[in-house]
Amino acid sequence: MQRRQLLATGGLLLAGLAAPSIIRASSRVLEIEMRSDIEGAKVWFDPIGVLVEPETTIRWIIRENVHTTTAYHPENNNHALRIPSKAKPWDSGYMVNPGDQFEVTLTIPGVYDYYCAPHEEAGMVGRIIVARTSGSDPDLFENYGAQSPDREAIPSEAQKAFPSIEEIMRRKSIEISA
Repeated sequence: MQRRQLLATGGLLLAGLAAPSIIRASSRVLEIEMRSDIEGAKVWFDPIGVLVEPETTIRWIIRENVHTTTAYHPENNNHALRIPSKAKPWDSGYMVNPGDQFEVTLTIPGVYDYYCAPHEEAGMVGRIIVARTSGSDPDLFENYGAQSPDREAIPSEAQKAFPSIEEIMRRKSIEISA
């Protein structure tokens, strides 16, 4: 009986040692900076476009100025739905201090477009593509470009700023230089 208890305890200890590596391997974090030039005339997310695996946590960090990260979704100022229909929309609210952070974990494959509320008109938008690296995702682009006349229109500067899906898929990450 003592030997059996010892083996069981040893097995639990080994399982406990293995568990942290499993947790670490499944927790991916990608940081996106919220940037501005000194005058506040140029604002941007860096990177502006990324390709990530499902279950990736996106962490936005403010570097300068006042910003938000807000999903294009009807719950956010009646905007068009430009995230997967089953995904939960987010809105960080105004972040004002350098170093302030906001996180979202994206689990559903698809295209996620988002914007900065005070700087959307200036083209401060970003695009995240969540896709598995193996196999296909037939619903990956289910809502891409969806626009309804009863929803808030996306400003032309914002529309022009989005990197293309093809470019993000090819390059994996698209950065903007100051």
